[in-house]
Amino acid sequence: MKYRKLAGTDIEVSEVGFGVWTVSTGWWGEVVDDRSIRLLRQARERGVNYFDTADTYGSGKGETLLADAFGSMRDEVVISTKIGYDFYNHTARRGQQERPQDWSEDFLRFALEQSLKRLNTDYIDFLQLHNTKMDAIEDDELFALMERFKEEGKIRAHGVALGPKIGWLKEGQKAMRERGLSGVQMIYNLLEQTPGRDLIDTARETDTSLIARVPHSSGMLEGHYDETTTFAENDHRRHRPKEWLTTGLKKVEQLNFLTESGERTLGQAALKFVLASPEVVSTLPNIYGEEQIEEFAVTSEVPDLTEVELARVADLYETGFGLVEEPARS
Repeated sequence: MKYRKLAGTDIEVSEVGFGVWTVSTGWWGEVVDDRSIRLLRQARERGVNYFDTADTYGSGKGETLLADAFGSMRDEVVISTKIGYDFYNHTARRGQQERPQDWSEDFLRFALEQSLKRLNTDYIDFLQLHNTKMDAIEDDELFALMERFKEEGKIRAHGVALGPKIGWLKEGQKAMRERGLSGVQMIYNLLEQTPGRDLIDTARETDTSLIARVPHSSGMLEGHYDETTTFAENDHRRHRPKEWLTTGLKKVEQLNFLTESGERTLGQAALKFVLASPEVVSTLPNIYGEEQIEEFAVTSEVPDLTEVELARVADLYETGFGLVEEPARS
């Protein structure tokens, strides 16, 4: 495993991280605590040191799972969490519908203290404001508060997570240019490069680190789907339109050149593509089984994508993979 440094800090994060939402929210199948803890520990044994969660993941479960998994080795892991959604006073939720956000100092201090308690720690390595919209990005006092959290020793670094879905280019650019962030989390992968490419350009200009989630396009780039693939009732992918699967498979087929040498799997190639941008310090593949850990944890050891391969990927994306539909836009 190789490690990269979060901008403006001495925090080193593994190129392959662990997004805790897959083992805490129930959107990828049934959550079993013992199994989740085992997967987290196995990932650490394979060199993964960066674990990304949020207070809303399982209404706190993502954080308590990390405490249970790493309570005795806190200094050996880098923990990031996110705050901003008021799930304490708004418990009802339909599907992945967003809850109300609260950026007031009183609420954020309360939320941070609750996260610290659930994580059983007195500091968070990287605190992110969860799915910030422009009103939050423009709030001077909000980012002054983040700096106070650093001064108080409650956090080591801060940033923003963009979402919940693809987009938020202007928000990400403004945050990087005006808010002195250490990092920004975004969606970026071989099939969904907009607005990621523009955000990478801004990160380069501002010396901001990026964390890329959904690097496998919700599993499409793991190389295991076909026309007959179905998902469990409690798997969020079940509710995607059929065209998502059929169109995605046509695009993935055109990426076979990334694996024809036999030196890397499609899943590893997808991570290597994201990591080809040095601004990206870590990727957050969706890990929900031991097989993902075994495959993804050795990504640093397989060959990088060549300039020729990267140019071919760029051409495919810019031409819509030769399909009728256009690449996703923000």
